[in-house]
Amino acid sequence: MAISWVLAADSSYAKILQSDNRTGPLKLLEELEHPEARMKNGDFYSDSAGRSFDSGGQGRHAMEPGTDAKSAEAQRFCKELCDKLHRALLQNRFEKLYIVAAPTFLGMLRESLDDNVKSRITGEIAKDVSKQAPEDIRDKLPDFL
Repeated sequence: MAISWVLAADSSYAKILQSDNRTGPLKLLEELEHPEARMKNGDFYSDSAGRSFDSGGQGRHAMEPGTDAKSAEAQRFCKELCDKLHRALLQNRFEKLYIVAAPTFLGMLRESLDDNVKSRITGEIAKDVSKQAPEDIRDKLPDFL
């Protein structure tokens, strides 16, 4: 019997669920949180932006940070999830994988997943259901996993 895993995730919270048979309910295996991805960009910096002179005149303006800290934290959480799935696959903990994720985060996952894990993906849904109960997540998936 093929063990199916479901990853329900957004940029700061994820659930890994398992179905032991094709029509069975989902059982919660693990919940993962990354609260830093919920912070506002301004919360990542200790003070206001630095100031710089205009390159073409007398004016001064605030400098923007070089990277979006919130996106960097979402990417860090994505990598953590991808590593966890890769290790689980190496341990033969699942055979099929369904991903239900917020649309932007689903794109990050697609770019970051290992090819071996990608080969186990049976279905994807671009929807944020990570905070829903396992039975509600199961309702969004095909009848036969």
